[in-house]
Amino acid sequence: MDRGRSTAVAVLAVLLAGCTPGPNLPGATSSPAPPPRSAPQPPPVSPFTGLPTDLAAPVLVAKIDNARQGRPQTGLTAADLVYVEPVEGGVSRLAAVFQSRIPPVVGPVRSVRRTDVQLLANFGRPALAFSGTAPPLQLLLDGSPAVELPPPARPGAYSRSGSRSAPHNLYVNARRLSGAGAPPVDIGFRFGPVPEGGRPVGATSVRYNSTRIGVEWAPVQRRWVFAVDGSPLTAAEGGRPGAATVVLQRVPVEPTGIRDAAGAVSPFALTVGGGEAVVLRDGKAFDARWVRPAPPAPTTFTRPDGTPMPFAPGQVWVVLVPPGR
Repeated sequence: MDRGRSTAVAVLAVLLAGCTPGPNLPGATSSPAPPPRSAPQPPPVSPFTGLPTDLAAPVLVAKIDNARQGRPQTGLTAADLVYVEPVEGGVSRLAAVFQSRIPPVVGPVRSVRRTDVQLLANFGRPALAFSGTAPPLQLLLDGSPAVELPPPARPGAYSRSGSRSAPHNLYVNARRLSGAGAPPVDIGFRFGPVPEGGRPVGATSVRYNSTRIGVEWAPVQRRWVFAVDGSPLTAAEGGRPGAATVVLQRVPVEPTGIRDAAGAVSPFALTVGGGEAVVLRDGKAFDARWVRPAPPAPTTFTRPDGTPMPFAPGQVWVVLVPPGR
């Protein structure tokens, strides 16, 4: 080997030696290993719908008319959760819960009942839009966790429509009230895939003394839609209110001693205790049982084997069913 070639080989050997790992010498430093990548966190989901939502956004509950003169209602299509309640005269009224979306207008807004006071106790501290209440009920409402926002408290948020007669014409700008409430809390609902079993149901109904609430499965939309006394329930903003899950919750009903202007006694549908329920989802009916041990406690729904009854993610309607209906 000539001298030039020997020199090149020596230089290459030195370079290669510098590329191989060697012993850790005093004072030597090395780059730290990059930290392991953390798995992306799933978005927070609503305790009312099981769908992604901003859990920092507050809750607003609005009492809404469901009499013939009050339909079609405004804002129901944006509600996360709606309760259908029996009231005096054998008709129904709605309590709509908004959190994921707050519509600009909700109504017609109506008054609070004894049923609402107990019902609201497991919602943390929601804002409550309502038109008023009977004096004997006001003390109970004042002791509830709800932030009371009737027209006298927020007169700039309410207005009356000239196209309907009172008391079916009071509407509220919901966005002016929603910030008064607190964020949502766990009310006991659980969401998940459709469980095994169940029985196919195309339509069913619940009868109150003077009205009938119909529930029909819309397979193309994959949701339940509603009717009142045989007429489809529609929305003033267009379309039809609907739900991914409908709960027919059988509850005891007691008289309150409070009467309306016509002299009819206001009923109290108790949502503390326990009883039977039927959960409608994915075109099927599932037998269930509900339990709520105290007013601040969540309401749990379980299957006959004791496992949680999962709801379908999406809007939920709960129809409070009196005994024998």
